[in-house]
Amino acid sequence: MSVLRVRAAAGATRGWLTWPGGACRCALGRGGIAAVKREGDGVTPAGRFVLETVYYRADRGPRPPGDLPATAIAPDWGWGDDPQDPAGYNRLCQLPYAFSHERLWRADHVYDLLVVLGHNRAPTVAGAGSAIFLHLARGGLPPTAGCVAVPWAAMIALLGHLSPASVIDIALNLGGGSQISGAVN
Repeated sequence: MSVLRVRAAAGATRGWLTWPGGACRCALGRGGIAAVKREGDGVTPAGRFVLETVYYRADRGPRPPGDLPATAIAPDWGWGDDPQDPAGYNRLCQLPYAFSHERLWRADHVYDLLVVLGHNRAPTVAGAGSAIFLHLARGGLPPTAGCVAVPWAAMIALLGHLSPASVIDIALNLGGGSQISGAVN
């Protein structure tokens, strides 16, 4: 079992993600890391979560490496983010969709590769946060809406180490420290 570790100082919108054999800087939610997540708060949830599945844009690259289940994104796929949606909140949905949602097929490349984190998934609680992914970062690592985002090279490197038993552990770095050797950019 591989364990990905995300560590950041309190309130930080950037941190470090480490995995067996590698490390990189990562972007976090605009609200930093917190123990309690609510829909729309911009917080990256603290905790240990399973890595459920990989979604990727097949028109922009081949199936990614690793043993996690991987599925090509279709142009009409979204992810339900409306707490009032009784059946589709924090779930994959097909567009058009009657409730609020995120599009997975995007022009900006951040969802060209994404891993669904098991936050608020079993069971799903309305309003406790949705669409928490490990996805590709924008240049300069600006904050996310609550996800963990990494550069392309790091994503490819870490995916090769993952299996269905892998987890991600997201926590505040209480011990300090600002650099990790062997970082992938």
